[in-house]
Amino acid sequence: MKRIGVIGIVLRKDKETALAIQNLLSAFSDIVIGRMGVPDKETGISTISVIVKGTNEQISALCGKLGKLNQVYVKSAVTSFEVDGE
Repeated sequence: MKRIGVIGIVLRKDKETALAIQNLLSAFSDIVIGRMGVPDKETGISTISVIVKGTNEQISALCGKLGKLNQVYVKSAVTSFEVDGE
């Protein structure tokens, strides 16, 4: 059963890491509903929020791959709301 969730990503400004995140989000585009990134130029830290709709396994797989990237911090919250008919 698919659920709605949010993945919060924090990273230090690094073009290679940002590209790796972009590639992962593209690879998991079938579960990504939307995303928003906000850079903080003062600190060099960026935050990205990603809204997802997928199985617990799909969401966990994406979070696990993101968490293995250098200087990337990930936290997810998956709702108990189940999406019917998919």
